[in-house]
Parts: sequence; C-alpha cells; structure tokens
Amino acid sequence: MKRQSPYRPQIGSISLSAITALYLVLFTNRTFWGKVHAYLGATPIAVAALYLAVSVLFVAFATAFSAKYVIKPVLIFLVLAASLAAWFTDSFGVIVDSDMIRNAMETTPAETNHLITPDFLWHVLLFAVIPIVLILWVRVVHRPVLQKLWWNSVTIVGCLVIFGAVAGVYAKEYTAAIRQHRDIVKSLNPVTPIVSTTRYFIQARKEARLVVKPLGTDAKVVPVMDAHKPRVTIIVAGETARAMNFSLGGYRRDTNPELRKQGVTYFPQTTSCGTATATSIPCMFSQFTRANFTHTKGMENEGLMDVLAHAGIDVAWFDNNTGSKGAAARINFVNLANSTDPRFCKNRECQDGIFFDKLDAWLNGVTKDSVLVLHQIGSHGPAYYLRYPKEFRRFMPECETAELGKCKDDEIVNAYDNSILYTDHFLSTVIDRLKARSDKIASGLIYMSDHGESLGEKGLYLHGTPYILAPEEQTHVPFLVWLDPDFTASMALDKTCLGQSAAQPTSHDNLFHSVLGMMNVSTSAYNAKLDVFAGCRTGRTS
Repeated sequence: MKRQSPYRPQIGSISLSAITALYLVLFTNRTFWGKVHAYLGATPIAVAALYLAVSVLFVAFATAFSAKYVIKPVLIFLVLAASLAAWFTDSFGVIVDSDMIRNAMETTPAETNHLITPDFLWHVLLFAVIPIVLILWVRVVHRPVLQKLWWNSVTIVGCLVIFGAVAGVYAKEYTAAIRQHRDIVKSLNPVTPIVSTTRYFIQARKEARLVVKPLGTDAKVVPVMDAHKPRVTIIVAGETARAMNFSLGGYRRDTNPELRKQGVTYFPQTTSCGTATATSIPCMFSQFTRANFTHTKGMENEGLMDVLAHAGIDVAWFDNNTGSKGAAARINFVNLANSTDPRFCKNRECQDGIFFDKLDAWLNGVTKDSVLVLHQIGSHGPAYYLRYPKEFRRFMPECETAELGKCKDDEIVNAYDNSILYTDHFLSTVIDRLKARSDKIASGLIYMSDHGESLGEKGLYLHGTPYILAPEEQTHVPFLVWLDPDFTASMALDKTCLGQSAAQPTSHDNLFHSVLGMMNVSTSAYNAKLDVFAGCRTGRTS
C-alpha cells in the first residue's frame, strides 16, 4: 500500500470545488462586483443575494467536474483563465469578448511584450500561480463511484435550487439592471472569457473552410478627359487615433499644425465600424455597412482592393501593424513591421517613418492608375511613447511606460497627443511627397483611423469595448482627404462643395465607395449614396 505524505493535506473533491469556486467569485471578479454595487447599490439585499446566487452557481459548475483525473485540470484551467482575464478587465476596463480574443490571437510579439509588465507578472503569481500550486499540492479524496454520483448530484441540484430561488425573488431588480447595463453580465469572470474563446475558435474553424466570393468583376475605370498622368490614391489606414484629439476637429491642443497648412478636407462627424483593428479593417475595406457586416462576411467576400484590381488599377498594401486582416489577401502585400532599420525600429517594432523610403520607391515606379494602402502603427497603446521620435515630445510630462497604472491620466494623454502630433507629421510628409511628383502623377490621399482609444475616461483604457457598450472615445475617429488640382479635375469635383458637405455624418461605411469614386471606377458594387464625393461632382469625366 502506497504511504501518503504527511505534508500533503487531504480534502474532499466537493470541498475543493467549492473553495475554488468561491475564490473565483470573490478574488477574480472585482470589476463585476464593482458594477453590481454601482448599479444595484440602492437595493443592498439584492446585492447580497446576488453574491449567494453567483457563488452557488459557480459551486455547481465546478462540482460537475469533480471526478478523479478531471477535477484538478479543470480547476487549474478556471483559475488561470480567470486570473488572466481579471488583469485586463480590472486594469483597463476591457471586456474579454470574441473580438478581444481575435485581437489577442492576431497580435504581434512586440504588442504582447508591452502587456507583459512586472505588475502583470506579480498579478499572475498572486492570483494564478499560488492558487494553482495549492490545488496541485493537496490530495483529493474521492468517494466510491456511486456515492460520488449521489453527493455530486445533491450538491449541484441544491445549488441550482438556491440560485433559482434567489433569481425568482429578485428577478425584477436583476432584469432591470441587466437591460440598462449590459456590461454587468459581460464582466462576469471567467464565464465571458471562456464562452468568448469557444465562440472564436468555432468561428475561426468555419472561416478556414470559406471559399472567397468574387466582387466587382465588372469593374472598369471610366476614362478621364485630357488626362496625361497616372492617377494615384494613397489610403492611410490609421491606428488608434481618436477624433477628439485632432485639432482639425476642434481639440484645444494644436495636434495638427502641419495638416492645417495642407488644405485638407476634414470630416468631423465620423464613426468607426468597430473598436478594434481585427473588426474595423476588414469592415472598412468591405462593401458592407457596419449594420450588415460580420467578420465571416468580410472573410468570404472580396473587398475594395480586389475590385480596384479587377478594374485594372495597380494596387498594393504596405503594413506597419498586425496585417491587413484579409483585406490584402489577394494583392501585393509588404510587411514592414519586422524591419530592422535602426532609424525607425527597435525590439521588433517600427515607427511609421519606416514607410517613407518604400513609399518613394513605389511612387517612382508608378506607370498607371494606382492605389496604395499604408497601414500605420499610429497611436497603438499602451506604449504610446514609443510611437514617435524624441523631437515630437511636445506635450510633457509624458507617460514613458506601458504600465499605465503607474502614470497619471494627464501624462497618458500627453504621450498619446505626441503620437497624434507625429501622425500629423507623417500624413503631411506623405502629401509633400505626392506634391513633389505633381509633374508626373495626379494624386490624392484619404486618411481614416480604424478606431479610437480610451485614456482613462469612465475608468476605461485602450480599446476593444463591445460596440454596443463602447464610449465615443473609441468610436469617433478622424477622417480627412487631400487632393491635388489635377486629381480634383479628373474627378470633376467641386472642392468648395466638398468642404461644406464634410460637416455631415460619415463613417467607415463610406470608404469603399468613396475610393471607387476617387478612382472613377464603374461597377455594380458601387453605391453613390455612400460616396462622400458623389454629391459634389460638377460634370462628366469622359
């Protein structure tokens, strides 16, 4: 008979399940309970009852896996998942839904490193490693099979009865709170992260088998009268730039000093399709509106770049971010994020100046109508201070760490505004490069950010909040256009009219059709109602 170690305490399987469940409820759900107290604080008895209801529900779930060879792996998984999710939920106010899981799966090692901070590691040690070690240390005592089935069933049924009773008594209070504050349930940990991860992998598996449907195969460029030069559009897909920090839109700080001198048309009421790159980029470059877009639709249908290619336009995508998210899957794609140029790059991450040499070479090689996408790293957080050179440290003091909890909100905003200031310089420099080639090409630039950013407002940081709950900081984005005289003429465009109409609400819905309009592409996929230029054309182009 195997002798048991006196240093390993024994514990019943149901007892271990219950203790672990209570640990999850009380120690990894600070955000959830904070919302509960805020929204149900007027009825403290209902709050207390909810503690009981959630606790017994968690106990019932954990007990369901209270079997030999199963209990410890399951409990360890729950503790690990809950502790990781709790860090991001409690520190940044994010909700770990399916879109957030997609962002995590598609991120770069450099972005991951910014999130693995000393505070994060301490959190994992305290809330994951130590509890897991304790679970591994104790020796679980299991009853005989029939007795285990009986006691597990009694425990589960008893917990569910208590849960049902509480839910029945306080149904009115809980239902009203959930209807008014949908973020309550989405904050429950680790329920939301586990469900969201499962949904993500199910969706990813389906999307891996998709056959992409062609779009706009009838596309053609309508000839332009008296056009003797190739027409070139640069699309700059911004990253994490929020409109309220653009001085072109009225921000108190002058974050756009160079663009202000370039004669751009700014659209101040623009909203995004999503609150994260993995959603917004494929949506922006699809023919779908935000109301009709799903990630699956974006993956199974060709998009803007494909339609332009069908029209015979030379298309390319240069990326300094986490990829095109499928938008450039069938065209020339150049990844600059892994560049090693010491002028712009450090630790497998580059500032947007990495584009300039490649852009010059591309522009010098233009021989026909062309469209190039520059996908920025822009103002991607939390390490905002790494997004710009030292000479753009105008707003001080700045937050010089990815651990936002160690900085004052004003310091975070200063670093963020410096990154916007550098984006201003970047866009203005691209325009200057286009102007310098005005004798060889007719050119235009269109800039639109993928989503905004929270900088501490309402206790939120970063981005990725589910759209239905997202604050304006994450959905109100900058959008601007610059056109040289020859390009304007090729579109038969009244720029005064465009400036006047720019005050009307716009969104990511407009990008697909507006670029087709800029390039004079005729196709059944085009919708003039969503082309921001359509109402200001003065005549025919051919």
